[in-house]
Amino acid sequence: MSDGFLVIDKPSGITSHDVVAQMRKVFETKRVGHAGTLDPMATGVLVLGINNGTKLLQYITEGKKRYLATIKLGASTITDDKEGEITNIAADAEIAAITDSAVRESLEAMVGLIMQRPSSVSAIKVDGKRAYDRVRDGEVVELPAREVRIYSLEILKISRSGGGIEIDIDVACSAGTYIRAIARDLGDLLKVGGHLTSLRRSEVAPFLINEALALNSVSPANLLNVVEVAKRILPSREIDLAEKNELKFGRALSASEFSGVGIAITSDNELCALIENRNSGAQPIAVFVKE
Repeated sequence: MSDGFLVIDKPSGITSHDVVAQMRKVFETKRVGHAGTLDPMATGVLVLGINNGTKLLQYITEGKKRYLATIKLGASTITDDKEGEITNIAADAEIAAITDSAVRESLEAMVGLIMQRPSSVSAIKVDGKRAYDRVRDGEVVELPAREVRIYSLEILKISRSGGGIEIDIDVACSAGTYIRAIARDLGDLLKVGGHLTSLRRSEVAPFLINEALALNSVSPANLLNVVEVAKRILPSREIDLAEKNELKFGRALSASEFSGVGIAITSDNELCALIENRNSGAQPIAVFVKE
């Protein structure tokens, strides 16, 4: 059975779940998951865990993301991107009145710790049902704002054509940030409406786009080793045979030097468990070695 990770360059037009379904066939296992959904329109880094790799995905999902995106000002859509029905179009004079400096100031105000209202067509569940399913069923959905962090937001280009303004941006942000919501909020701030026209994820820390594989080229030979990936995302602790046996039976070790979740590995690079300091020492929270 193969355990590990893949970094895929997701193409446009398919869902993240479609990618997972394809990899289940390639690796002949149902145990495949991904670290953070990409919309069908979006392209770029999609990290997959295969078999035991799935146990580490949450620690990748929680990390920093980076995106290249294009925002179009002058129209709002129901989905906050180009795929949705247009709900409002600004007058040419209103769009022409917006200066580049106004665009820059509005986007700069979004950098840092902010409260952001997710797009109504997000995958967030409302009373057990995905928000996007409720919207498709004709419901009006407005999700509550939540705290996210925009680490940086660089404007790469501002261009004007066809009665609209397009802004290319490079955004580094925390998990849970919606780039479509940045487009929507910029349009709201400037009172002309805005939506996303392109989105490419360039990083899911610590994985970068230059590590990503084309979906149609993936084979088991491309699988990244679980231990090597675990070392990239979590602190590690080397353990001896006696400690390995303790973990095997779910017993705690002496406290680790690091705080939070880390990995316990042997001197020959075997991943034994995820561990975390708790009242009784370093407690195993996921065990990989078999009894």
